[in-house]
Amino acid sequence: MKFNWGTGIVLAFIAFIAFIMYFVITMFSSDRFKNDLVTEDYYGEELLYQKDINKLKTADKLAENVSYLRTNAGLKIVFPKGIDYTKITGKMFLYRPSNKQLDFETSLSSLSDSYLLIPDKRLVDGRWNIKIDWQYKGNSYLFKESILY
Repeated sequence: MKFNWGTGIVLAFIAFIAFIMYFVITMFSSDRFKNDLVTEDYYGEELLYQKDINKLKTADKLAENVSYLRTNAGLKIVFPKGIDYTKITGKMFLYRPSNKQLDFETSLSSLSDSYLLIPDKRLVDGRWNIKIDWQYKGNSYLFKESILY
């Protein structure tokens, strides 16, 4: 058999395709490369996204929005001044993109002060996404932020 340019190009294509297929099969079959969705019910949450947009717009109309600051004790979530914190309801969700076992949710129904303190031992250093969905006097608000702790 004579080896010419055409044979070389065909062999190069076959080698390249085999190389790519090896990596595709490795990515899908290995437990080391787990690819999870952000939430289990991704499509159901997508349908509710317009409500979140409306809550964000309502929160933007506030004179002062929810804020946060890192203290020695942990992460302090501060609610706007002038709001009766005993009438705030809702929930706060902290999402860790790199490890879903660290995600947790907290209820806001029984606040004892105008802020919520998340203990330092509960948070690992790195990126966190905070989502606070809260209600006050019939209005719904949403605060979303990505922070480095």
